[in-house]
Amino acid sequence: MLKYDLHVHTNYSKCSNMKLEVLLKTAKKRGLNGIAVTDHNTIEGALKAKKLNKDRNFEVIVGEEVSTAQGDVLAYYIKKPIKSTDFFQMAGEVKKQNGLIVIPHPFRTALAAGHKFKLPFKAIKNKIDAIEVFNARTLPGDNEKANNAADKLNIAKTGGSDSHFKFEVATAYTLFEGNLRKALKNKKTKVNGTTLYGPFGGALSFLRKRLC
Repeated sequence: MLKYDLHVHTNYSKCSNMKLEVLLKTAKKRGLNGIAVTDHNTIEGALKAKKLNKDRNFEVIVGEEVSTAQGDVLAYYIKKPIKSTDFFQMAGEVKKQNGLIVIPHPFRTALAAGHKFKLPFKAIKNKIDAIEVFNARTLPGDNEKANNAADKLNIAKTGGSDSHFKFEVATAYTLFEGNLRKALKNKKTKVNGTTLYGPFGGALSFLRKRLC
């Protein structure tokens, strides 16, 4: 099985200090076969990471964590940054680029309550490709809610570390065989990871965003 961390940030996100070279080296050292670079509202770091990667057996997915009025959304396999802040318009932009759409940490609580997704999944089921059901920075109970929602509506599942710092890379991941697009379409993915380091990483991001 292939092992991908599908939610990773770099220093192109204000709340992260992770350099691209460090990310690539760490991801490979920890046994990942691929990553999705999903900086906040930019694909600059993702494009550069993809260019830096010279390993044909390791995939760098150009992605973006888009801040919409309805909550955060992960876009994968895009070529241009997403401009819209309305979920439905954003979904149209992503699909025009033949990209994938995943809803991250939809039930996240505590300090990051603003990251909760505001639309019912039933209303957007045909607009998305998966729900992130394991986020290493999200409380176990909130991840469980996401997993239950995916089961109830028969939506594909992903896992990602939401890493902003080196120690967080690969703390959560998605397992699949062959091709990610096909695996999500056929709902043949598995997730795994730990939330042990999440609170520390979240606190560091909180401080960095306000002090830098």
